Parts: sequence; structure tokens; C-alpha cells
Amino acid sequence: MERVVAWLNEKNPGLDGPIGVDEDLIEARLIDSMDFLEFIDLLEEISGDSIDLQEVTIDDFRTLARVKERFLGSVGLAEASAG
Repeated sequence: MERVVAWLNEKNPGLDGPIGVDEDLIEARLIDSMDFLEFIDLLEEISGDSIDLQEVTIDDFRTLARVKERFLGSVGLAEASAG
């Protein structure tokens, strides 16, 4: 998740404080339509899996908690067991 948070901070340099795991990334405009495909590319790179846009909804990208659950759950487990 560190890479995801770093990417969000890079895209939003004026951000005050940390991003909460349940903060609505879209409502807070931390991800906009111009950056959305880049965000998907990042998630695919981190997870090693393709994201089929026919099989996801906007809600799958709405919070850090949901992103982790939907796309990075196995990555988090692999990192935890490696460390």
C-alpha cells in the first residue's frame, strides 16, 4: 500500500496529513478522471494482475481499504510473510 499512498501524495502535493483508509478518494478528488487510468496501471503493476474494467465498479477504487481488499490483498499477504 505504500506505493499507492506515495502515488496519491505525488498527485496531490498540497495534501494535509495522511490519507485515511476509509477516506473517499474520489469525493476528496485525490483521484480524478485524468489520473484514473494511471492509477489502474499502478495497481496492475503492484498486483501483477490485469484489471478487467468490465468486472469492476467505481466503488472498488473509492477507498484505500477497498483497493487493498479488491486488488492488493494477496500482495499484502506476500509482503507480510516475506518480512
